[in-house]
Amino acid sequence: MSEKAVARGTVAKGYEAVREEFEATLAEERAGHSAQLAAYVDGRQVVDLWGGPGIEADSLTGVFSSTKGAAHLAVALLVQDGTLDLDREVSHYWPEFAAAGKEHITLRELLAHRAGLPGVEGGLTLDELADDRVIAERLAAQRPLWRPGSTFGYHALVIGALTGEVVRRVTGLTMQEFYETRIRAPYGIDFYMGLPEDQEHRVLHTQPMDPTPEQKQALAQGHSGPESLQGVAFNINHPVPTLLEELPNSRVVRAGGPASVGGMASARGLARLYAAAISPVDGKEPLLTPATAADFAQIHSVGYDVVLRQHMAFGLGFSPVSDAFPFLGGRSFGHGGAAGSLAFADPSRALAFGYNRRRFAFPGGPAPEVARLAQAVYDCASAR
Repeated sequence: MSEKAVARGTVAKGYEAVREEFEATLAEERAGHSAQLAAYVDGRQVVDLWGGPGIEADSLTGVFSSTKGAAHLAVALLVQDGTLDLDREVSHYWPEFAAAGKEHITLRELLAHRAGLPGVEGGLTLDELADDRVIAERLAAQRPLWRPGSTFGYHALVIGALTGEVVRRVTGLTMQEFYETRIRAPYGIDFYMGLPEDQEHRVLHTQPMDPTPEQKQALAQGHSGPESLQGVAFNINHPVPTLLEELPNSRVVRAGGPASVGGMASARGLARLYAAAISPVDGKEPLLTPATAADFAQIHSVGYDVVLRQHMAFGLGFSPVSDAFPFLGGRSFGHGGAAGSLAFADPSRALAFGYNRRRFAFPGGPAPEVARLAQAVYDCASAR
């Protein structure tokens, strides 16, 4: 536990309780914990906080699956533009995808983790994991691991490669290029999908999980075999199994920016991404119309996830965040990341939220403290 927890940064008037809650979470963590928190309301930043050793306001950390939110905001734009149709078969855009019984899988099913392609049989090297084109090519030839549409399971390391190949087929740009030119650069979002070399000095490496003895025991009990659905999904089936917490610490992953897990961001960038999605930001119109945002937030898969073996809910490429945080509006959407990051938009309060932390949280996914922080921001926004 930290001896002293002082948050640096600012909060707008009326958001002082958020600072207090953030400082409380810093104090409760074990030594060495550092984190960032940001929020927007009505397109205006109201929270900009950071604290803990080594972290600054503009430090970049690996945000793991929070990258999926950035990637699928790009897909949502293409649907909104009429370039993509959610109910067309993926093979309409990407003919090679039709192999091995996949010809009828729709883009909607793919985005909802229902395609049965949670990972690559035989696994992937680190260089291959960093290259969405390689992942897409391997999966285009693969037979689904369950009947498409019959159930769902988290496509943890590959969903962005699959949807990214659809983006490339219709635009001629990789997901990373489309995101950079259509979203990140125009809106000044501090969230990279493919980190330029000149931004490397801002990177803080993800620190490994520091579990208690009881937590170590719980992790050991949850072990999955390498050829299980979970083993395939998390690349444990490769001769050199992937150590998830190490992914963003590799320059090849940071540079490649795989659209499932390779994003590098500050909390400012996480929050601004979702602010730009739903609100005017610095005079620019929202990226999404309310109708598009509602379509992508709508629950498409809910119940028992056959990969994660637990209750999950998915919209279209996003998580319907109110499933985990019921105080939020029912049309909230976003995505969390394995080390503990979370970013989302709640259109009911014109609220956008971003949180990340440097040390990998137990047991992974959005960190335990994030619900308290999101609740504090929501309560302050609701009291305006």
